[in-house]
Amino acid sequence: MEIQVENIKCGGCAGTIKKNMLNDSRVSGVEVDIEQGMVIIDSADDARADFSAALLKMGYPESGTAEGLAAAKAKAKSFVSCAVGKVDNMVNK
Repeated sequence: MEIQVENIKCGGCAGTIKKNMLNDSRVSGVEVDIEQGMVIIDSADDARADFSAALLKMGYPESGTAEGLAAAKAKAKSFVSCAVGKVDNMVNK
């Protein structure tokens, strides 16, 4: 399934999304298209609402779902997720 999200800026963001989504046993694969802001999730379960909620918790809300304070909060979380992803990428090289 494809979920269009906001706040994806770099490979650090993509790494964080992949790592966290793969922790869900229902997810067999994850791809992130940074330029398009798209998260592609391979899963036998139709758990779109759960996956969207997990992405929101990381700071990457489904496009058009977060406004005002919720959007600002998601953006702040995405900056933290991005930084963590960059550090993880550097450590794992």
